Amino acid sequence: MDKKNIIEVCKVLSNETRFNILLWLKDPENNFPPQGEHLSDEIDLKGGVCAGSIFQKTDIAQSTVSHYLDMMQRAGLLKSERHGKWTYYRRNEEMIRALREYFDTEL
Repeated sequence: MDKKNIIEVCKVLSNETRFNILLWLKDPENNFPPQGEHLSDEIDLKGGVCAGSIFQKTDIAQSTVSHYLDMMQRAGLLKSERHGKWTYYRRNEEMIRALREYFDTEL
């Protein structure tokens, strides 16, 4: 992880809604309704949350939340998985761990 990546992540997290999304996704079972009930039981969402559930929780425009999710994914904070017409987002724990290690050792 380099300085440029860290700065990008900090920019993304400087917005309260984006910061909250990352916090909510840390514990999706307690922050969102059950996910994937319309999908096959064979699909493992790996803790992912449907974009629609995130839109509802934020109570802001869908286009804004879509932009935020895209920013967070480009910064490496989120992973996404598409199932049919639905996209599910989850935290990228590897990136969050690397970020924590960077702060512990470099800052």
